[in-house]
Amino acid sequence: MTAPLLIGPYAIERLLGVGSFATVWLGYDRALDTHVAIKVLAENWSHDLRVRERFGDEFRLLRRLEHERLVRVHAVGELPDGRPYAVLAWADRGSLRDRLTAGPIPGPAGLRLLGEICAGVAVLHRNGVVHRDLTPGNILFHSAASGDPGAERVLIADLGLAKALAAASGLTARAGTPGYMAPEQDDPGAVIDTRADVF
Repeated sequence: MTAPLLIGPYAIERLLGVGSFATVWLGYDRALDTHVAIKVLAENWSHDLRVRERFGDEFRLLRRLEHERLVRVHAVGELPDGRPYAVLAWADRGSLRDRLTAGPIPGPAGLRLLGEICAGVAVLHRNGVVHRDLTPGNILFHSAASGDPGAERVLIADLGLAKALAAASGLTARAGTPGYMAPEQDDPGAVIDTRADVF
């Protein structure tokens, strides 16, 4: 995969990750002297209107819920080939998956981290949203602006599978990552609610 030089006004520095539906690039905003993450819908899905709508729903939801525990959306746009993209806050300290790959997290630190993750998920649940795909890869870390070089914030990311409960009565579609899904998420007849995220 060849990196584009620019996406909108953002200079592309490197690839951050590739998923089933999107590619994420590290971009640099010259005007504001800051790094951003740019999530671009995968080319093979760009003509599927349902996928495009779901892609946009994620960013509209993040914007509506804007909270310090959720990844912030700076802007959205469209590439010359018509694929949509979103400009997001860059989680400069990586993901929980990265940290677990490096080794186990000590008990007290793990409990603090769990408390912060729960606080982020509580923001979603208070707003009637079920994430449905809470995995270590969707728990991100961002440097806090406190002046303490070790301070960081936990961010909940990738709401692509999230659904607002009010608008999704009778939500039954199977979605999630095997190994992290609640058992009811594998039952096509089950109604998924906030308990799936708690699992």
